[in-house]
Amino acid sequence: MTIEGISHIALIVRNLDRATRFFCEGLGAKEVYDNRGAKQHSVAPEKFFTLGDAWIAVLEGEPLPERSYRHLAFKTTSDALPALEQNLRKLGVEIKPPRPRVDGEGESLYFYDFDNHLFELHTGTLEQRLVCYAKSAGAR
Repeated sequence: MTIEGISHIALIVRNLDRATRFFCEGLGAKEVYDNRGAKQHSVAPEKFFTLGDAWIAVLEGEPLPERSYRHLAFKTTSDALPALEQNLRKLGVEIKPPRPRVDGEGESLYFYDFDNHLFELHTGTLEQRLVCYAKSAGAR
């Protein structure tokens, strides 16, 4: 028995239409399913999106009552980051100030959606980060 990876990510949002704009216009996701007006197969009205290789299920309900650092990070490129940031700003998404970084670990853009979920767009890889952290630890 083995785990092959993450199947999907499910998020609760107050408004499916606003979440659709966030994912599709803000991040470039593709909407692949909408159960409104059809037989409901889940616990709530929902939509599915694909973003890269990720399957994101968005269900309508009461979102998180408060914000935290718990977040979901999507991989992107340094070239794509400015356009994605511009798309998100056009939607009125709150962009957070960057956190301190170790040189070489990649760039990040942190932002909240309209339902208190924190997201990150990150340009680095796990392997790059581990190398940078090891170099940083050795420099002490």
